[in-house]
Amino acid sequence: MLIPRRVLIVSAPFGALDAERVAAAIARGLVGSGLPDPGAMALPDAATNDLSAMLLQSGFDARMRAARTVILAVERLREETLAGGAAFEIATRARQAGVPAYAVTAENRLDDFDARILDLQLILEADGTRALTSAGRRLAKYL
Repeated sequence: MLIPRRVLIVSAPFGALDAERVAAAIARGLVGSGLPDPGAMALPDAATNDLSAMLLQSGFDARMRAARTVILAVERLREETLAGGAAFEIATRARQAGVPAYAVTAENRLDDFDARILDLQLILEADGTRALTSAGRRLAKYL
């Protein structure tokens, strides 16, 4: 079986930027670097109680397994928000499925141990549309 070429971007809002605009900015950087159009999926807001049900309903597992890699875009990565959070759940599912995961965040407050637990290949910090597009270009070099 060939390794898929398509990337899956799973994004949350970054301040005033909604999840779709975050994913679109990262996608511009990936596509501008020669990668095919990525798939995109918006994360639910923090008020969503049943993340597992949302991931099941959206077909996340099948989409993730069909992807070359998952790029997780969340505004903040912090140890105290990991347990039970979307970032932890998605990174864990990717690791268990053998799908590499990368992260783009406006604020990375994870220490090396926490990043290793999540098995994130690379964490880039980016805030704003231009920086997110630049992060997409930088990530393309690793994909």
